[in-house]
Amino acid sequence: MEPFSFLPFINLESDRLLLRQITPDDVQEAFELRSNPDTMKYIPRPLVTNHEEALGHIKMIQDKIENNEGINWAITLKPNNKLLGIIGHYRIKWEHYRSEIGYMLLPEAHGKGIATEAIKLIVDYGFEKMNMHSLEAIIDPENLGSAKVLEKNGFVKEAHFKENEFYDGKFIDSVIYSLLKSNKQ
Repeated sequence: MEPFSFLPFINLESDRLLLRQITPDDVQEAFELRSNPDTMKYIPRPLVTNHEEALGHIKMIQDKIENNEGINWAITLKPNNKLLGIIGHYRIKWEHYRSEIGYMLLPEAHGKGIATEAIKLIVDYGFEKMNMHSLEAIIDPENLGSAKVLEKNGFVKEAHFKENEFYDGKFIDSVIYSLLKSNKQ
């Protein structure tokens, strides 16, 4: 694969969304996302407990961009610049031309088609800019809303792994959805 760089950072746009770079100015919204038990219900990661931890998460996102390990965008509604969620290519297997996407939204942004629209933008970026052959999303099998959003974007259920991860004292299942470039809608 030819070398690829996420820099300079590229914003992505649709008619109503702007996906932009996440900055330390987004610390309050990042804190709201990562500290909310409902928002984090299906994400096996510890809750953020303060603004310093939220800033640490933002720095980790920035470091991954600079090191070409992953890219995330703030999801915003035009013309408002307020972060409503985070979406991106989290784990990239450059050697296999495959990337894992992930996303999360503040509760106020649920049920408005925002995730579906944002996924379309990063799918296009993954296939057209990053030259990926396939994309995947790994979700909790109980996260029916996320499954529906992925299916709207052409992803198909590829696998259901039983108790394949250990988190918070228990074994949990994972479901993988995938999309091949040749099957993109």
